[in-house]
Amino acid sequence: MEAVELRKMKKDELEKKHQSLAQHLRELRFKKNKSELKNTAELKTVKKAIARVLTVLKEQENG
Repeated sequence: MEAVELRKMKKDELEKKHQSLAQHLRELRFKKNKSELKNTAELKTVKKAIARVLTVLKEQENG
């Protein structure tokens, strides 16, 4: 998801998105520790998506 799409979302939607991405990252970390994760690049992708969401949330707070 790109930042342009995120900026169109409301604060509560962004918070839900952040929670779901954080849960997904947690699951990926568990899979990595169990050696079940095939695509380790997905960890990086999810982390970047979380950063984008948090950046947009901060932008909305600051106006």
